[in-house]
Amino acid sequence: MSNKFLYFAYGSNMLTKRIHINNPTAVRKDIGFLKDYRLDFLKYSKRWGGCSATIVPTENYVVWGAVWELDECNMYTLDQQEGVADKLYFPLMVDIETPVGKILNCRVYQQCKNPDEHVKLSLLPQCRRPSPLYLETILKGAYESQLPEDYIKLLETIPHNDYAGEYDICLPLKEV
Repeated sequence: MSNKFLYFAYGSNMLTKRIHINNPTAVRKDIGFLKDYRLDFLKYSKRWGGCSATIVPTENYVVWGAVWELDECNMYTLDQQEGVADKLYFPLMVDIETPVGKILNCRVYQQCKNPDEHVKLSLLPQCRRPSPLYLETILKGAYESQLPEDYIKLLETIPHNDYAGEYDICLPLKEV
């Protein structure tokens, strides 16, 4: 695995169709969780028409997601997609625990600014909500990744912002 790396996706990149737009070498290897972090939404994304997901250090919480293996050549495209150069997100290495207890060291992205207050996901204020398409992409990725049912139920409680405009992403989610 010398020319490959592991990446932990907890947002839209859990969905194969989404991650393959910019990172065609991605192969789902497992699922797992990040201990002592919580999922949150803060920074508005023009691409998605709503706030995008981030992880926030918080004791006694976990964030579930997909573990992908990518070729090193996609580290640049992943950084670019996450807005690292624009200081939207920064990469860090974290230990992800799989359902069978295996620990995987993975690259993950966290927004550069954390929310000032911790709000229950189901009570996100309008200004911190994701768009319908972004939330649908996360949910489809969670189902596709076969995340635990109780975590998917948590994701289903997240309200969207009712955005009905154009999206700056080519992602055919509807089945034909």
